[in-house]
Amino acid sequence: MSEQEEVKNGPEPVAPEAGQEEPAAGAGGPAPAEELAVATGKIRELEERLLRLAAEQENFKKRMQREREISLKYAEENILRELLPSIDNLERALEHGDNSDASSLRTGVEMTCQGLLNTLGRFGLTPLAAAGQPFDPNFHEALAMEHSDEVPENMVLQEFQKGYMYKDRLIRAAKVVVSKGKASE
Repeated sequence: MSEQEEVKNGPEPVAPEAGQEEPAAGAGGPAPAEELAVATGKIRELEERLLRLAAEQENFKKRMQREREISLKYAEENILRELLPSIDNLERALEHGDNSDASSLRTGVEMTCQGLLNTLGRFGLTPLAAAGQPFDPNFHEALAMEHSDEVPENMVLQEFQKGYMYKDRLIRAAKVVVSKGKASE
């Protein structure tokens, strides 16, 4: 064979040496078609597993969102349950108000008011002290300013409506009258 023919046809196959066997098709591992089928099966399994995990995660997110919405919807339930006895006491005081004197009615209403404040205090509501305190626009809303010989300037003279804090947040500023100091003659 000439060199040109050898290049055209490729090299001639080399015969195995004595004592060596020619490798048989499929010997030494699975055939490529079998490997492909196994790999495809594993890929399908992994895809199904991935889809199941994604669905589980989505269901978990939805369940947590539902639970959060329910929790927020009924968050006030405990405080309302605690307030019901005070409402009952006020209703009893109103019923007995017609039959009793004003002093016992006043005592009952004061006790009910104190019970309400105690209940709200357990949930973190605290009243702000305003009268006699320095005026602070962060906690007080000035309704008026008046001259006073007894109270220094920029001090709260009178409180029209109490202010309240819920934990560390102001939920209602106290409505107050602020002193201008001594009246000039």
